[in-house]
Amino acid sequence: MSLKKVHDDQPKEFKFSSENLKKAEEILKRYPIKNKKSAVMPFLYLAQSQNNNWIPLAAMKYIANFLSIPYISVYEVATFYTMYNLAPVGKHFIQVCTTTPCLIRGADKIVNLCKEKISPRENELSKKGSCSWMEVECLGACVSAPMIQINNDYYEDLDEKSTNEILDSLIKDKPLKPGSYRGRKNTAPEKNQKVNGENHA
Repeated sequence: MSLKKVHDDQPKEFKFSSENLKKAEEILKRYPIKNKKSAVMPFLYLAQSQNNNWIPLAAMKYIANFLSIPYISVYEVATFYTMYNLAPVGKHFIQVCTTTPCLIRGADKIVNLCKEKISPRENELSKKGSCSWMEVECLGACVSAPMIQINNDYYEDLDEKSTNEILDSLIKDKPLKPGSYRGRKNTAPEKNQKVNGENHA
């Protein structure tokens, strides 16, 4: 996405919805008044969830005013953590884990499928603007590698076939169910796999 496009998408104003304003007030109750700046991370997350999964500059300025802290303090946090998107992403935002366990089990093939089906480059919207993807570091599901995160959901134990089906479902705006694609429940052994001589379905 070009810098001009990012600039064009920036709203002039931002404020929490009435629902998120209530959530913000509840979040502030968790911190002593003198430490209310500590709410910056959950506030950024609220702003992102309210604004189609990305945080505009106006939201960062709004949060700075809300917490009575310098704008740069909010900007530093927002730019440090990869979980915050500072430019528009697709309705279906795909994060591909390429840390060692996932890479060993085929994450590179998932990246290639994203390049083929979504966009040639990460952080670039698909032709219809409904999807985008990026590589990320460990998402904490190493047992179920390779895996991807789509918005807030985990899709685990993937291979080329299942990834193809998942990406096609996103393009059609009919996402398949998240979870293990080898029938695993949480981090339990796969279906019908024997552990210590016992059968675990």
